[in-house]
Amino acid sequence: MISLRSVSKAFQLPVPRTVLHETSLEVPRGEYVAVMGESGTGKSTLLNLIAGLESPDTGTIVVSGVDFSALRDDALTALRRERMGFVFQAFHVLPYLSVRENVGLPLALLGVRGQAAAARVAGMLEAVALADRGDSMPLELSGGELQRVAIARALVHRPAIVLADEPTGNLDPNTAAQVVQLLRDTIKAQGATGVLVTHSRAAAASADRILVLRADGLHESAPDARDP
Repeated sequence: MISLRSVSKAFQLPVPRTVLHETSLEVPRGEYVAVMGESGTGKSTLLNLIAGLESPDTGTIVVSGVDFSALRDDALTALRRERMGFVFQAFHVLPYLSVRENVGLPLALLGVRGQAAAARVAGMLEAVALADRGDSMPLELSGGELQRVAIARALVHRPAIVLADEPTGNLDPNTAAQVVQLLRDTIKAQGATGVLVTHSRAAAASADRILVLRADGLHESAPDARDP
């Protein structure tokens, strides 16, 4: 499902530096993987490469059987829209749309409308325990509720791949634990492949497998460790 082979990525500004060097990753269909590492090791860059938002300097990236090097920008955009869902630390919920409208955005972009879209949105709001908040505006929601909206939006179009970048970074520990479990349960229920980037051992422990990103690549880590 996700295959990165000998991928390297360097940036020239503000100073030249190599973020990823000869990094490889294999995530089969249906697996939920957590990637940890110190700040600056390239975790978010790794996620951006998987999403096709950045291009590697060397190496190959194949997602859902598609070699990114063979795709134009418009084809990459279409692939992201159809096959991927994204959850971010900052929620990125649009403040001028209701909860229901926010969750329905991916469906609208894919041309799914009317009763089919309404039923899909209602089902996702039920799944994230927000069935009674569809008409609410984002400013009326807590941080945990906003992240649940973001999860529902990321999964409403049933993507094959879900990418989450520090989704609990702005949440208190209790809310973070609930959000992490919800994210895992929903990904598993849909049979999606998930990659979670996080600093939190507690969040990472929800994954099937934990990898630690260091300067010399990705390394397996014990899956049963917990934050104090």
